[in-house]
This record gives sequence, structure tokens and C-alpha cells, in this order.
Amino acid sequence: MRAVVVTRSGGPEVLEVRDQPAPEVGPGRLLVDVEAVGVNYRDIYEREGRYGPSPPFVAGVEGAGTVAAVGADVSDFGAGDRVAWVAAPGSYAEQVAVDAARAVPVPEGVSSELAAAALLQGMTAHYLATSTYRVRPDDEVVIHAAAGGVGLLLTQIVKLRGGRVIATTSNEEKAALARRAGADEVIGYDGFAERVRELTGGAGAAVVYDGVGKATFDESLTALRPRGTLVLFGAASGPVPPFDPMRLEGHGSLFLTRPSLRHYTAERSDLLERAYEVFGWIAERRLDVLIGGRYPLDQARRGQEDLAARKTTGKLLLLP
Repeated sequence: MRAVVVTRSGGPEVLEVRDQPAPEVGPGRLLVDVEAVGVNYRDIYEREGRYGPSPPFVAGVEGAGTVAAVGADVSDFGAGDRVAWVAAPGSYAEQVAVDAARAVPVPEGVSSELAAAALLQGMTAHYLATSTYRVRPDDEVVIHAAAGGVGLLLTQIVKLRGGRVIATTSNEEKAALARRAGADEVIGYDGFAERVRELTGGAGAAVVYDGVGKATFDESLTALRPRGTLVLFGAASGPVPPFDPMRLEGHGSLFLTRPSLRHYTAERSDLLERAYEVFGWIAERRLDVLIGGRYPLDQARRGQEDLAARKTTGKLLLLP
């Protein structure tokens, strides 16, 4: 089978398409014919060597496809079932071995492309808005990078919960996408904290969802109301430097959290509950998923380059 291998830690040039042996299907595992693969910042961080396995390894963790074979002790799935996953190492490939306990059935009405595009980022948006900070009706909510994959879904989910969205984007094309997703206000990044204050009558936001990191962190704190919450869930612009926690007191007894999807889907019941609600909203057309780019497997390097350059909107997919 063909697969995209991280040959060494480094830039996009370390990605190579190679012929690899098909994965073995051990107990509790599924062998899946991959139909669509999600491209994520995590893939870039692992390629760069920030964390993850040591090279060489097959890139990617997220996708959707059809079960080709099942291992021993698997009773919930059979050959021909469509499944999606967010934590199967080696997903940039024509076939991947998926832990059956982490596989999610894909319902009728949701294509494999939509499943691959929505599962990781959809469940991320779901836990952010329903668990990390439970958005309530009329909450003033700031969403950074609102035209990105998580941002567009998070905007829609916040609106489903009755919140008021102040979105940040880098250009007018992305601003139009954020408005289409339901954002009440769309602003740029320059001086955004002051604009948030103006738009909230001086009160500040109840929560800022920040997946940008270093470039927005300081102003995100300033944009919050007293006892507001800063949810730092990504670092697209780089990691936030160490800071003095007393700044949280100085800005009004703020809350700061750095959540992760793996902790919010640790139990299979949580995984399925979040996935089913996201897929249900998609099937009911209450949640619109934007696929911003489709790349053949041998153009994985370009996909990661486009994502890292923040040239894209919505979700990027590789199609084996």
C-alpha cells in the first residue's frame, strides 16, 4: 500500500510517499480501507518533532473509510461497515489499523469525506462549547480563527446554544465565511481586545476560544470580563511563553484552561455521545461542514504547507 512517511523531523520536505506493508490486524483492531484523511496541526507538530513517535513513521491520525477485516475479539463491527476515527496513527495511507474501541460508526446521510472532515474538529468544537465552558444564552463569545475548521463549527455550535459570537479573521474572504456560519460580529486581529470591549458595552467577553496561541494570548486575556474564561486549545502561531499566574488576578480573577480532545473522549460513552450529536447535526443540516481543500495522497506536503501558512478555510482532506 502507499503511505506518507515522516522520514526525519523537519519541514514539509521530510514527507515521502512510499510503498509500505499493509498493517496487521491484531485482537481488538480493524483493518480499514481509507477513503478520506484529515490534515491537522497535530500532524505538523509531530512532523517537526515537537512530540509523538520517532521517525520514520506514517503520518496522520484521523480519517474515515470502510472496514476490510476485523481482528479477534471484535463484535461491534464487520467487513463493509463505514467508520471514522481521530486517533489511529498511520492514517496518511491507503489502509490503516484502527482500535475498534476508538472507532465510530458513520451513519447514513453522512459521507466518508464529511465524517473525516467533521469528527475531530466537530467533537473539539462540541466539547469546547458544551463542557470546557458551557455556553449559555446571550453569552458574549470570542472565537479566534473563526474561518478555520474548528472555528466554523464552533461558531455554529455556539449559536445553537444561544451565544453571541464575535469572530476574528485575517481577511474579508474569511470574514464572509464566519458571517455565513452565524457570527454576529466579525473583526480583525489588530486591537481586537478594544473592539471586543466596545461591542460588549465595556463588559468584556464571557469566554475567548483561542486556537491561535502566542500572537493572540495577551489580548485574549484583556478581552475578557471579570471571572471570564480563556480556553487555549491550540497554538497555530506558536506556543505561549511562560507567564505569571498573578496576571489572571490582575485582569479580574480570570480562568485559564488548556483542554484536549483525548481527555473529553477518554470513555467510549463520551466519544460516542459527542460523535453521534455532531453527526446528527450534520445529517439534520443544522451543522454545515466546509471542506476547504482536497489533495491526493502524494500532495500531503502541499496540504500541510497550506495549513501551516493559514491560507485555508474549513477542513483539508487527503484522498488516497
